[in-house]
Amino acid sequence: MTDRDTTPNEWDTRDYDDDHAFVFEYGEDVVGLLDPEPGERILDLGCGTGHLSAAIADGGASVVGLDRDPAMLAEARAAHPDVPFVRGDARRVPFDGAFDAVFSNAALHWIPDQASVTASVAAALRPGGRFVAELGGAGNVSTVVEAARAAAAARGYDIESPWYFPTVGEHATLLEEYGFEVRYATLFDRPTELAGGESGLASWLDMFGDSLLAPIPADERDAVVADAAERARDALFDGTSWTADYRRLRFVAVRD
Repeated sequence: MTDRDTTPNEWDTRDYDDDHAFVFEYGEDVVGLLDPEPGERILDLGCGTGHLSAAIADGGASVVGLDRDPAMLAEARAAHPDVPFVRGDARRVPFDGAFDAVFSNAALHWIPDQASVTASVAAALRPGGRFVAELGGAGNVSTVVEAARAAAAARGYDIESPWYFPTVGEHATLLEEYGFEVRYATLFDRPTELAGGESGLASWLDMFGDSLLAPIPADERDAVVADAAERARDALFDGTSWTADYRRLRFVAVRD
């Protein structure tokens, strides 16, 4: 994942690729939407451990993966040595007019300053280049967030969602402000089963919740997570596994 303006998340790359592999597995559909052509030059923005960068490259495109997290990049380089991976900030992409397309999966919602990201992507694209991405959309994991907020409030702490989860209208307007024509945009429910059985939601919060739970002292975090799981249990747990209430926003936009 790329730049995070909130409290940085601590990424366990092995756990990310194993118990949370759904992140890049679902992203394979977004690669299909990108429809990369042989010879195209494509930037994977927020490439994480690089599996989708490699999938794009397998079709003959020239791919550069960009991420801010050193652990993610180290894993990506080890797993996919034929793909170049660079460390960088999504708000300041270090390329100018270099790409036919910018691709991003499950990364943009980590960055509140979407104006800078969108301007940076526009600058990295050639005229007529396309921006194809999926991110969390309005209402994403709202049950999880509300359960965590209630658990924190019960202990005297105030937490808010740190993520950028826009509506179609909000994000399409932003893209248009920076010279993109939105060709396709959709917001959809994508209930997502979490690995780990009974501990699935706690594992999810451990992987993705550092910024959400930042106000909670370390010695109280486990208790808050356990309480949040109890509050969300009726809505998200079927007795065997947890299903998080994911909602995704997917779009294709073309630079003027």
